Amino acid sequence: MKKPTWVIDKERARRSAANETLWLFGLHAVRDALQNPARQKLRLLATRNAADKLTDAIAASGIEPEIEDPRKFSAPLAPDSVHQGAALEVKPLDWGRFDDVCAAGAGAPLVVVLDRVTDPHNVGAILRSAEVFGARAVIAPRHHSAPETGALAKTASGALERQPYLRVTNLAESMMALKRMGFTVLGLDGEADMTLAAALGGAGDRPVALVLGAEGPGLREKTRQTCDQLVRIPFGGQFGSLNVSNAAAVSLYAATMAR
Repeated sequence: MKKPTWVIDKERARRSAANETLWLFGLHAVRDALQNPARQKLRLLATRNAADKLTDAIAASGIEPEIEDPRKFSAPLAPDSVHQGAALEVKPLDWGRFDDVCAAGAGAPLVVVLDRVTDPHNVGAILRSAEVFGARAVIAPRHHSAPETGALAKTASGALERQPYLRVTNLAESMMALKRMGFTVLGLDGEADMTLAAALGGAGDRPVALVLGAEGPGLREKTRQTCDQLVRIPFGGQFGSLNVSNAAAVSLYAATMAR
């Protein structure tokens, strides 16, 4: 019996994911990945100088570095990558089941949901803020979002190894799942009537999901409709728009202080 097309596509996607690897670069990102026992590490390319700086992390990882000529660094990186003489090929992290991480994972009952935020530098900065404020996870759609990349890891400054980054098939369905877990889902919108502080006060002790959209387009209509409430960060000047990573940091701080 011939398999349905959707079954074939799903199996193909699973095989593709199993073969997927990425290159992390820069001393900080590579050191944190080497020291992360949950990270599957495949190849380490390093100059002698970089390897000396990573001695302890290399020893802890058990991986043997391939020493590179600094003038002919062979890692397949973009020409403008500031690699500092170190690049590590790895498998993407597996954080486990969405429900397990969000409902009962480590950290505060607080998650960040990103609606089509594709800039790896913004997502890296958001992961860093999420770790600082103890959020349980950062959630993004599998498509039209920033995947794990070396640039994201470098901006995250180690947070990619410690802060769950969950990429889901359907963002609206995942938001509904958060509601069933008891989360209050708040969408950031600069033109909303209610302030973030007022909404957080109304949420009481309930877990909170902060939903942020891409700069420019903002939240998609389906995402807006799925939120419990649209809220805004008040501003004092005539210009009231924050970069999405800054808005995430402010919102995480507000949610943490509201507890």
